[in-house]
This record gives sequence, structure tokens and C-alpha cells, in this order.
Amino acid sequence: MTETQSSGQAEAGLGRLRAAAQRDRTLRFNNLMHHIGIDRLRKAYLALNRKAARGVDGLSWKAYGEGLEARLVDLHARLHSGRYRPQPVQRVWIPKADGRKRPLGITAVEDKLVQQALVGVLETIYEVDFKGFSYGFRPGRSQHHALDALYVAITQRKVSWILDTDISTFFDSVDHDWLMRFVSHRVADRRVLRLIEQMLTAGIMEEGEWQLSEQGTPQGGVLSPLLANIYLHYSLDLWVEAWRKRRARGEVYIVRYADDAVLGFQLAGFGYALNQGGSGSRVRFEHERFAPVLMHKPHPSPALKPYQIDQVLDVLMQEGLL
Repeated sequence: MTETQSSGQAEAGLGRLRAAAQRDRTLRFNNLMHHIGIDRLRKAYLALNRKAARGVDGLSWKAYGEGLEARLVDLHARLHSGRYRPQPVQRVWIPKADGRKRPLGITAVEDKLVQQALVGVLETIYEVDFKGFSYGFRPGRSQHHALDALYVAITQRKVSWILDTDISTFFDSVDHDWLMRFVSHRVADRRVLRLIEQMLTAGIMEEGEWQLSEQGTPQGGVLSPLLANIYLHYSLDLWVEAWRKRRARGEVYIVRYADDAVLGFQLAGFGYALNQGGSGSRVRFEHERFAPVLMHKPHPSPALKPYQIDQVLDVLMQEGLL
């Protein structure tokens, strides 16, 4: 393809990429960078939020668009020659309803459009791999689809116990080394891997002071949700699926939306066992990282009383799990 590949050629290239990913679930992709041409960068720019806050470069979406074609040609050249360097993420603090504050990252326009272009390529591969029970930040899926799936599991399947999990400060605590290992399962292109590493370690700018980012994904970045899904696909989704097939008795269902997951169990003991964490997962159900709640689903029979959380140990003993 030429440097200024047409949109039709670019989409056809992604179609071949998707087909290859579907044919071989173990295939590692090299030469991915050539899918990021000037047309894809332009498309990425036009897909950005035009009213987003300004990053450390001080440029708005509109300001960056002045002389856009010359900017894209220069950016494309820097990307493919290895001269591109992501800028630090501007950190601001947003008040929460409980009175605390949460950090919000604001990425520079140029870095956002590079991330947007990269997401378009990587999603083509990973959408083939991601599990059906994963709903967060995926094309054609929303929180409404996740709630519908959860409703069906609770009301129409043999689910008597619910494990509600919330990974505390997940986006701030993602292990970079493990994340890059997970990405490398499918990506062999050293230029793409280096680009992701640069984005992860670009640092944070807060009140004029630069800080090293040793863990976590850049909040506010376009790439961050996809990286989070990749991390949780390998560290949680595949592990839970294997655990469900090999160890669980009775029916087990999971619905995950980004770093929130709800699991439904037919038998209480297995919900509690999973809540305690099992070997083999990079994400563990530990109280210092999760806020788990194990509750009994209301049953129409008055003779069946809901278990309390401290009685689950008795259930485990009765089922021979302790």
C-alpha cells in the first residue's frame, strides 16, 4: 500500500487482519504499523471529542486541525521512523459524590489521535479473542447489554448466589510488565510494542511537576480502556472460564463491564471459593483490592432462609470444599 492508502484499501487490510486472527487464535502479528497510514490518522482525528479539555500541549481539537494535513504528514513520518514521543498526561482532580476526589488524565490531542488509530488496528485482533461476557468499552456493546445479560442469568438460569466485585483503583494499578506480556501474546511488531510502552511511561504532569508513571494505564487516554480489557481478558476472563469448566459444580455465569464484574452461582460454596481467590489469576479476589458482596437470591419458598456471609463457611464444609 502507498503511504496515503485509501480508506477502502485500509479497511480491506483490517478485514484480512481480522480473518487471520479468526483462523488462528495463537497467531502473533508482525508488521502492524503499516496499517497506521495518513488516512487512518485523519479518520482518528475526526473521531475525537471536539470539546475535550486541553492537555499539556495547550491545543484544542480545533487548533490542532489548523494545517491538519501538514501535521498528519509530519506525525506519520515520526511514527514510522521511531521519532514520535508521547507527551505526559495532564492530571486534574474531580470531586466524587462521597466527598473524595478521583484523578482524571487529559491527553494531548496528537497523542489521542495516535491512540485512536492504534485502537482501530488492535481492536480488529482482540475483538476476535474477547469473551462474550465482557461488555465494557467494546464496539456495539454497552452497559445496557451487560444489564440485559445479568437479568437473564438471574431470572432465567439456575442462579441462587451473586458475587459482586469491584476492582479498587484498577486503572491506576495495572502492572506494566504483565500488561506488555499479555499484549505480546498477539502482537509481535516491536514498533507497536515500543509505542504502547512509551504511552504507558510518558508520565503525569500535575501543577507543573512531572511524575513517573510506573504502573497503571493513562486515564483519559483513548487506548486505556482497550489495554484494560486486554489485561482483564488474560488475568480474569480466561481464568474464570477455565475455573468454571474444570472445578465448579452447578451453573456459573459472569458478566463483566470493564473493572466491574458480577458472577452468579447455583451453589454458594463455589461463589465463596472464587471470592477467596484461586491460584493462576493475576487479578485476585482480595478484600484490599475488591469490594465483594456475596448474597443469596430471594427464593419464593418461605422455608428457605437466606444465608448470611459468615455461614458460607458452613456451606463449604458441607460440600467438602474445606
